[in-house]
Amino acid sequence: MTRTVLVTGGAGFLGQACARRFRAAGWHVVGLGHGRWTDDEARAAGYDRWVNAGVTAEALAGLADLGQDLRAVAHCASNGSVPYSLEQPLDAYERTVGSTVVLLEHLRRHAPAAAVLYPSSAAVYGAAPDRPLQESDTPNPVSPYGFHKQMVETLLAAYAACFGQPAVAVRFFSIYGPGLRKQLLWDASGRLLSGGSPQTFFGTGDETRDWIHVEDAAALMLHLADRATVAPTGPPRLEIVNGASGERVTVREVLERLARALGSPAEIRFNGTVRAGDPRFYLAAVGRMHATGWRPTTSLDDGLADYAAWARAARLPAP
Repeated sequence: MTRTVLVTGGAGFLGQACARRFRAAGWHVVGLGHGRWTDDEARAAGYDRWVNAGVTAEALAGLADLGQDLRAVAHCASNGSVPYSLEQPLDAYERTVGSTVVLLEHLRRHAPAAAVLYPSSAAVYGAAPDRPLQESDTPNPVSPYGFHKQMVETLLAAYAACFGQPAVAVRFFSIYGPGLRKQLLWDASGRLLSGGSPQTFFGTGDETRDWIHVEDAAALMLHLADRATVAPTGPPRLEIVNGASGERVTVREVLERLARALGSPAEIRFNGTVRAGDPRFYLAAVGRMHATGWRPTTSLDDGLADYAAWARAARLPAP
């Protein structure tokens, strides 16, 4: 029997990457998200079936026919912006935490064996020392975004322990790749392609990040879904895994490497101002991820070349 996966937030950056990856692996992929797509457009995005709706009880009721065929949910629906969580914390909460409660209640009633794969975030660690961050470290969020991600992890743990709902939270660090039209690399590519110099960015440049290409992120979600849908070996619990490369890179270095990939000679400067919600150091301990039998395959230089080629084309003015 063909396994079915539901991808929430299916029109988003990671959601579409997950859809393509799961379908290539032979899963039947159902998408739920905001997008008025034709059947051909939905298939091009990776979906065998598409529902244009948010994560609501009504929308999920329309998917109750999936029944026992529903083996996994890639729950990518959430607020994806730290600044937005600071500007509109209630709406950000509803998009992230509220949508998860609705989903878990639906699964509890209709698909209690379906594994929930949740793209959590390194923002759960928040303000952290300059060392590899372990999944066992005490959370210390510094933004509503980080707190909301932590709340979702707590909900997943509760439904696993109390109702037996399998769940895996992947604490992704900095996901990037073609299709990402926000955050540092998108903003920087526009500036670096403008021809202006110097280009000044927030922070000191010495902040560190740990990057993972979106195709690797989607591959990890698939890998963990495959593991979560086999017969359990113990009592239900939430599994937490870092999703990252384990490579420490300063913001200055990644922007310099992006500039080279774009062919930009612009001088890169920093204003020394740290924005609210931006932790200084991020580096993942990846031993637990490796222990599952999976490692990323895209190097940062190859990934930046990939992103630069896409960003250059995406930022060309319309003819």
